Amino acid sequence: MIVPVAWVTSLENWFQKHQRLMPWRSNPNPYYVWISEMMLQQTQVDTVIPYFNRFLTRFPTVESLARADLQDVLKCWEGLGYYSRARNLHKAAKIVVEKWGGMLPSEYEELQTLPGLGPYCAAAITSIAFLNPIPVVDGNVLRVFTRFWGIFEDIRLPKVRETLFEQLSPFIKTANPSHFNQGIMELGATLCKPTSPTCKNCPLKADCFAHKENKTDTLPVKSKKAPVPHHVIAVGIIWKKGKILVAKRKETQMLGGLWEFPGGKKKATESLSETVEREVLEETGLAVKVKNEHCAVKHTYTHFKITLHAFHCEILSGKEQPHCSDELKWILPQNLETLPFPTANKKIITEILSSLQSPNL
Repeated sequence: MIVPVAWVTSLENWFQKHQRLMPWRSNPNPYYVWISEMMLQQTQVDTVIPYFNRFLTRFPTVESLARADLQDVLKCWEGLGYYSRARNLHKAAKIVVEKWGGMLPSEYEELQTLPGLGPYCAAAITSIAFLNPIPVVDGNVLRVFTRFWGIFEDIRLPKVRETLFEQLSPFIKTANPSHFNQGIMELGATLCKPTSPTCKNCPLKADCFAHKENKTDTLPVKSKKAPVPHHVIAVGIIWKKGKILVAKRKETQMLGGLWEFPGGKKKATESLSETVEREVLEETGLAVKVKNEHCAVKHTYTHFKITLHAFHCEILSGKEQPHCSDELKWILPQNLETLPFPTANKKIITEILSSLQSPNL
């Protein structure tokens, strides 16, 4: 048996004593770990926990997820963002049932053949659910170990991830792989934070380069992101016989499979009303007249921001056809909440439902 070095033992002991309670930790079966790791990508633990609990209540097994309609899966995911994760989960569940009889594969390389499972998620699942000694390298791990080992290269560079994967590999083989990986991630999330890390409580402080050399403000080295662009979007709330027209985005698009109000980006040379009229005609074949503005919503995505303006519209001519979407549907306002919508559109729906008695409607 390989004897672990002191910092590995300290890390494991610290994790077992100080780990936060999470529903997937109390029952780390492969399905639970898989769902949690997909949800935790780009999303904080406190946000994920209620979604995880609802998702497992609705889809308690991989078989139930594989049988589900994608619209039900997206509705259950609604508001969590990064919807490709939900679509990939649904696709992967079908593969797991058809190819492996509902048993998630245990090996690191085989896990990466499933939709949505890259090196990070595969390493987390294989180590936590199956105790295979594969190190996880996420943002927390990058921060902890560039400080610990004094690595001054830009952590946005792929080679830094590769370096840490190689350097951590022999150490995880001396430990409980689940405690090792979760311990590092927990340390980064709770103590070794980007600013003002709590070094006095850190189990690795005795051997940490940044702590000993007073470099915690310098490490990790991280280049600046490009400026985040801002887009102005205008959409139409199109009425006919008390119903509203909505469109289902193509699965190949961002937010694929979700529903939205027809519309799009404003061109520099046009007004918001002209944007609505042009976009609605292009997307649905309907010529509309823009009436009053209903509301404006600001929302931030990973790589851009939007201001979304929604206008009530009436139809002048034409017959609706899904030119740019998978489906168009007329729906009563009170039934809008039965469909999965992006967060920005949900804010519009809330406004619609609160103003159903408005004389403008």
